[in-house]
Amino acid sequence: MQFDLTDLRLFVQTAEALNLTRAAASQHLSLAAASARIKALETQAGLPLFYRQARGVSLTPPGEAFLHHARALLRQTEALRIDLQEYSGGLRGHLRVLANTTAVTDFMPEVLPAFMAANPRVNVDLQEKPNAEIARGVLDGRADLGIVAGQVDTLGLQAIHFSTDRLVLVTAAQHRLAQRAQVDFAETLDDDAVGMHHGSTLQTFLAGVTEKLGKPMRLRIQLSSFDAMCRMIGAGVGIGVVPVSAARRNQQAMNLALVELTDAWSVRERFVLVRDPEALPNYARALIDALLAHYRRQADPGDAPNP
Repeated sequence: MQFDLTDLRLFVQTAEALNLTRAAASQHLSLAAASARIKALETQAGLPLFYRQARGVSLTPPGEAFLHHARALLRQTEALRIDLQEYSGGLRGHLRVLANTTAVTDFMPEVLPAFMAANPRVNVDLQEKPNAEIARGVLDGRADLGIVAGQVDTLGLQAIHFSTDRLVLVTAAQHRLAQRAQVDFAETLDDDAVGMHHGSTLQTFLAGVTEKLGKPMRLRIQLSSFDAMCRMIGAGVGIGVVPVSAARRNQQAMNLALVELTDAWSVRERFVLVRDPEALPNYARALIDALLAHYRRQADPGDAPNP
C-alpha cells in the first residue's frame, strides 16, 4: 500500500476532530479534495475507515487500527526529520512534554534552565494537561514524556518514579486552623478558599474530592501559580491546598502556617511516563536524568510539613 504523508495527516486530523471539514482546513485543503483523499485511502485499504454521519464522522473498527499505524508512521517520519536537522545546522531536537500543574508551575522551571543550557539545540514544548490526558497523549505519540502524580492509569506505559509529593493545607498565621498539627480536608470546606485556575490538574482533582464529600469548596479566587496562591493566603483571602515544596518556599516571606492533611490522597508519588525508554532520543533521556538528579540533590518534598 502506498500512502502520502498528507493523506495520513489528514486521516489522523479527521479521526481526532471527528469532522472532515475542520481536518481539511487544518491541512489547507478544500473539503472536496479532502474527501477525495479519504476515499482513496479507503479504496487502498479495501475497507471503510469512517462512518459518515449527519454531524461528522466516526471511526470504523478498521479505521481504529489504521489510526494506530498512521500515528506510528507519522511519529517515525517526525523522528527522522528531527534527527536529520542536526546535520543541516538546525535544531537537534524538539521535546514534547505533557505535565500536571505542579510540574509546570513549580519544579520544571527549576529543572529546565540547566537542561536547556546543556542542550542548546533542543527546544522544549511543555504543556499542562490533566493526568488522564497526559497518559493518553504519551501513548498516542502526541508527547515524548508525561509527568504525573498520584493514582493514574498509566495505560501500560513505562512509569519512572522520581520523587514523592505531599499536599498540605496552607493558612495565614492568624487563621483558626494555623495551630493545628493535622486536619482532615473535609473540615476545611466551610472556610473561604484560594485555588488554582479552572482546568488545572490540582483543582480538577480537588473538585473530584469535594464531589464525593457532597460539599464544594468556597473558592474566592483562582490563580495560575502556587506562589500567587500563597501570597493571597498570606493576605487573609482564604486557605488553600498546595504542594509542600511551594508552601515552604513562601512560608517565611508570606507568614504562612502549614497544616498536614490526614487524607491518604495528600501523599502522591510522581512518575515520568514514556512509551519505550530505549527508543527515546538522547536528549529526552537527558531530561529524565536531570529530573532524577534534581531530587537526589535536595531534600525530598514529601517529608512532613513544618508546623
